[in-house]
Amino acid sequence: MAPPRPIVVSGMRPTGRLHLGHLHGALANWVRLQGENECFFFSADWHALTTSYDRTDVVKPAEREMFVDFIAAGIDPEKATLFVQSAVKQHAELFLLLGMITPLGWLERSPTYKEMRENITDRDLALYGFLGYPVLMTADIILYKATRVPVGADQVSHLELSREIARRFNFHYGEVFPEPQALLTEVPKILGTDGRKMSKSYGNTIDLGESAESTSKKIMGAVTDPARKRRQDPGNPDLCGIGHLHKVYSDAATNAWVDQGCRTAGIGCVECKRKLLESLLPAQERMREKREALLARPKDLDDLVALGNAKARDSAERTMVQVRGAMKIG
Repeated sequence: MAPPRPIVVSGMRPTGRLHLGHLHGALANWVRLQGENECFFFSADWHALTTSYDRTDVVKPAEREMFVDFIAAGIDPEKATLFVQSAVKQHAELFLLLGMITPLGWLERSPTYKEMRENITDRDLALYGFLGYPVLMTADIILYKATRVPVGADQVSHLELSREIARRFNFHYGEVFPEPQALLTEVPKILGTDGRKMSKSYGNTIDLGESAESTSKKIMGAVTDPARKRRQDPGNPDLCGIGHLHKVYSDAATNAWVDQGCRTAGIGCVECKRKLLESLLPAQERMREKREALLARPKDLDDLVALGNAKARDSAERTMVQVRGAMKIG
């Protein structure tokens, strides 16, 4: 009998269209993982409420677009379970129970909590749900007894809090949950059009499958290395969002041209951007065609997600039977 495959869990919040940062920071890796692991990939619609509780009308449309992006990027519903967080009520039950044992100080020192409070100033984040975000994240992960969670090096500290909560539960009630391990992935650095990390929250994204016209306009207006104030000023492509996109989309010869030309001011930023578009636009067009084909079959997509919801519920309920028994409640 073959040994059980490692369990991988990850999700995204449906708060808007997915972008190039999602593709290269997560989706491309998920595609690689689905062949050798038992993967659960979900729409974190409850998580979306932590920053968009007053815009719930966008969640369902964004969720449909997101699942389309998952599949267009290469996620295979026959290899991975695609589901909706709120369709599996066991997430909420475990969130409640874990919240009873999680010290407040652990949440207040969360890197995500501090970073988002500093960077997102146009929304009210002084909320219980936002503070408790890591507890719900922990429930999402350990509900399926995940042993591996794909993260970048900058996210390891976030996962450590989930490990601490699982450890605390096991200490009080017995060994129910494995401590999820970070599955470190080499994530290409993708900067937004303003030079910060590409993020829907910052409004600096290039969406997956965005039109050629819109993609071109955003790229041509994107911030580059601040050192290049004039055409004759040398720059550093390692500090430039366009340089990072070249590393993902352009071949070795083009990247050598970018590196040498930028550092010596042999090329200008406009030339560099136009060269990027030669490879980026065809990739965007391929993604757009895949997305449109999927969007044209909405019932097929709904059926796939319904099957995933049922599979996720079965797995989650098996875990919750153990949790209730360990805690002697329910």
